[in-house]
Amino acid sequence: MLRLRSNLPMRLASLLLVVLTARVAFAGPKGGDDSKDPKTKDHKTFTVDRVVAVVDDEVILASELDMRLLPMLQDVMQIDDPDERARRLDKLRAQALDDMIDEQLVLGAAQEAKIEVDNTDVDAALDEIKKQNKLSDKDFSEALTAQGYTLSAYKQDLRRQLTRLKAVNQLVRSRVSVTDEDVRARYDAMVRRSESVSAVRLAHIRIDVPEHATDAQLDAAKDKAAQAIQRVKAGEDFATVAADMSDDTATKTGGGELGWFERGSLSPEWEAVVFSMDKNEVRGPISGPKGLHVFYVEDVKRTEIKSFDDLKESIRQDLTRREMDKQTQLWIEELRKKAYIDNKL
Repeated sequence: MLRLRSNLPMRLASLLLVVLTARVAFAGPKGGDDSKDPKTKDHKTFTVDRVVAVVDDEVILASELDMRLLPMLQDVMQIDDPDERARRLDKLRAQALDDMIDEQLVLGAAQEAKIEVDNTDVDAALDEIKKQNKLSDKDFSEALTAQGYTLSAYKQDLRRQLTRLKAVNQLVRSRVSVTDEDVRARYDAMVRRSESVSAVRLAHIRIDVPEHATDAQLDAAKDKAAQAIQRVKAGEDFATVAADMSDDTATKTGGGELGWFERGSLSPEWEAVVFSMDKNEVRGPISGPKGLHVFYVEDVKRTEIKSFDDLKESIRQDLTRREMDKQTQLWIEELRKKAYIDNKL
C-alpha cells in the first residue's frame, strides 16, 4: 500500500497509480460471464515502471535510477563474489538515489525561485561539450545512442543540470563571503608550507590490495598501514619499517626509497599530500593503482613563492569555491529538512 501525505497534490497520487502498475482486462459482453470467454478470463498485471523515491510532488523512477547507474556497473559486475557484488551494487544504488533526491530538491528550489534555462543556453552548452570532446554531430549522436540516450533526452538532462548550477549560483552565492583577511591568512599558510616546496625526497610503504577488493580486505590493508605509521611515529626508522612491512619488492630492500620528485611529476592526488608534508613526516594511507601507500618525506627543497599581489586573486577564487561547496551542502541539508521525501529502496 502506497502512503501519501494528505496535502500532496492529487496529480501525484494519480501519477503514482499509473506508473506503479497497469492492468489489462479484456471485457466480455455486458452482463455476460467472462469466465466462459478465453479472451477475457485472463487478467494480466505487469509492471511498467517503479517509483523508487518521492520528493515533494515529484517522483524518481527505477528506470531513471538504472540509467544513472549504467556508467558505474562495469567495475561492480567484475567482482567474483556474488554476495559482495550484490552488497556493492546496493550501496551504489543507495548513494545514486540520494544524489538524485538532492538534485530534485535543487530543481524544486529553482522552480520556486522562478529560475529557468532557455534553449540558447542548452544549445551553447551542447556545442561546448562537442568542442571539448572533439566530436562531430555524427560522432556525438553515435555516442548518445551507445549510452541509450536520445538527443531530446540528453538535452532535457542537460537543461536540468544547467538549472541546478544556476540555482546554486543565485541562491547560495549570497551566503559566501571571503574577506581580504581570509586571503592573506591563506597566503601566509602557503608560504609556511606546501606551496613553497619545489621538490621532495620521498620514500613509501606499499600495502597491496586485490583488484575489486572486499570491504574486509580493504579494512585489513588499512589496519596494516596504520600499524606501519604507528611504528614510525613511535621512533622506528622508516627504512626498517618499510623493509619489514612493504609489499613493494622493488623498493623495500632499499627502505622504500623513491627518490626526488619535483612539482608536476606526481599524480594530483599524491602531490596534494606529499607537497604539504614537512621533512621527516609520515602520512597515509593514500590510495594508488596497486594498493595503499604510506609516504615519508626524507627531505624537501624550497623556492621563493610568488608575491601576495600575484597570487591573491587565484587564492580568493579557490577559497570562494571551497566555501561555495560547503554552503551548498548546508543549503541542501536545509532543503531536505523542509521537504517530503519517501525513499523506497
